[in-house]
Amino acid sequence: MSSAGDTIADRLGRALARLLEKESSGYEPYTPSDPETLRRTLRAGDILLVEGNQRVSAAIKYLTQSTWSHSALYVGDALPEPEDGSERPRLIEVNLGAGCVGVPLSKYSTYNTRICRASGLTPEDRDKVVAFMIGKLGLKYDTRNLFDLLRWFLPTPPVPVRWRRRMIALGSGDPTRAICSSLIAEAYGLIRYPILPEVTRAPGRASAESAYSRGEILHIRHHSLYTPRDFDLSPYFEIVKPTLVYGFDYKVLQWSDDEAQEPDSADEGEEETAETGEDQPNPAERTSER
Repeated sequence: MSSAGDTIADRLGRALARLLEKESSGYEPYTPSDPETLRRTLRAGDILLVEGNQRVSAAIKYLTQSTWSHSALYVGDALPEPEDGSERPRLIEVNLGAGCVGVPLSKYSTYNTRICRASGLTPEDRDKVVAFMIGKLGLKYDTRNLFDLLRWFLPTPPVPVRWRRRMIALGSGDPTRAICSSLIAEAYGLIRYPILPEVTRAPGRASAESAYSRGEILHIRHHSLYTPRDFDLSPYFEIVKPTLVYGFDYKVLQWSDDEAQEPDSADEGEEETAETGEDQPNPAERTSER
């Protein structure tokens, strides 16, 4: 809803955001998520990656060369129950139009998802990550930056691979750059937890065991450069699959006993030709012989 103080840029920005968030038709998840199974599996601080089907999702997938276009942080029961009796929001995410909001798990029940869990995270640091995200609720996306929005209307922009990550971070300021993964990366940067750190080598002190030793220095990238894919690729995050957590046993799966269909005569003829190596007359020759 527009207000009296809205500018043309405000109204146009909101219109662009709505177009970018419009879902495409024909999307079918390969393994749709079950909200109840997800809830039992997820822990506070876990990151839920989502294969989105919005217009902006297509651009993010292309720029990051990944199936994951969105990410949200699971906060458990940290957020209050809605007064209207609706489902409790257990995820915190950032959207183009709404900004930083809390949403229920059922929002992504029809999407392919993946759980990424920080390994060895202490309870104190987990609480800090969750508190940081809760403190960002209400953060608005700056829809007045039209250039920042227009870049997402190019699903496959002609950008060299080495520059694509930089295009993700392109924007006017922190509220604009806070697109899902960047805000989560900022939360984990607060506790100095690595995601995909840049590693450089520096000379160390000489010792009796080695005349020259080298050490690794971890540089935390700026949070605006992180994408949903990075949590999947990170060597410091576990991939948790709900179907395996609760005692998966392939022996109890029910498989169809139907026998494979017999190949038809045309297929048999093709196989026989391949085995014997004999050339068969083509349909045009057979027609001319009749």
